[in-house]
Amino acid sequence: MTLTERDGAAGARGAPDGLYGILAGFAGRAAATAGIGKDPVNLPMIRHWCEAMGDAHPAYRGPDAVAPPTMLQAWTMGGLSGHTDRSSAHEELFALLDGAGYTSVVATDCEQEYLRPLRPGDEITFDTVIESVSELKTTKLGTGHFVTTRTDVRAGGELAGTHRFRILKYAPAAARPKPAAPEIADTKPAARPVRRPRPVINRDNAGFWEGVAAHRLLVQRCGDCATLRFPWLPGCADCGSREWDTVEASGAGTVFSYVVMHHPSFPAFTASDDPAAAGGPYAVGLIELAEGVRMISNVVGVPYDKVRIGMPVRLEFLWADEELELPVFRAEGED
Repeated sequence: MTLTERDGAAGARGAPDGLYGILAGFAGRAAATAGIGKDPVNLPMIRHWCEAMGDAHPAYRGPDAVAPPTMLQAWTMGGLSGHTDRSSAHEELFALLDGAGYTSVVATDCEQEYLRPLRPGDEITFDTVIESVSELKTTKLGTGHFVTTRTDVRAGGELAGTHRFRILKYAPAAARPKPAAPEIADTKPAARPVRRPRPVINRDNAGFWEGVAAHRLLVQRCGDCATLRFPWLPGCADCGSREWDTVEASGAGTVFSYVVMHHPSFPAFTASDDPAAAGGPYAVGLIELAEGVRMISNVVGVPYDKVRIGMPVRLEFLWADEELELPVFRAEGED
């Protein structure tokens, strides 16, 4: 989910008790000075990143490898043990926001600028400044302040890139009663007040959805080099051919990676076969099919906190509502 200050502009109003005047005074103050990356740029981290992202670009491997530009922030992160070089201004700002009741946080957006490639062996240093604290904003999540920081990342003392990061520190909006939850069923359900978003069906992927309607998971196969691809595309990324046919996936797969969605709550989604779980945390998996391609889908039949990388799963088809049937993956061994 992405929020910007524009989302809450209509709900802006002055903060109580002159708090905003104090918060605005943090603009321009250092949040971290002369920070040192915990590791130099290195091939193992680049490899792990590329595997997780599915990025096989040749520039990121071999003796002349460079780091993917989008790894810029990764080299400055403190990990679970954190950094010890944050300034007192950063801690003071967040203590003020927490004390005023803005205790929740959500990352909203980031901007990056790349000035030179990073290479294995580069020693990373960085400085972070608090660029701005917004006036009080009202969003669907709640009311709070957007805090924007800018990090200048250097390699060997030379500016390599800039990372601008914005978060919302907010007080959650009052919870509303959950609408009726959808059920997982083998037959088409009755009409429901809360529906999942509709998929975008166009001339490039219509065949996939026709397969779903027939309870077949179809994967494209290049007509020239026979490379399998998913999601569906008009041409082959390997050889450029526009000729293709399809193969039917066996339905077997494993969880390659996953995330657990905690917030915001979407009542149309459910974590398990229990309708009472609708809107609660649920697992979204990157599933590696037995055929070698990967697709994103829900992992069902197991509590969200029991999903694990490498877990075997099996394809099934879920009636999300009276019109929409979707391919999902059930954890193997679950009834």
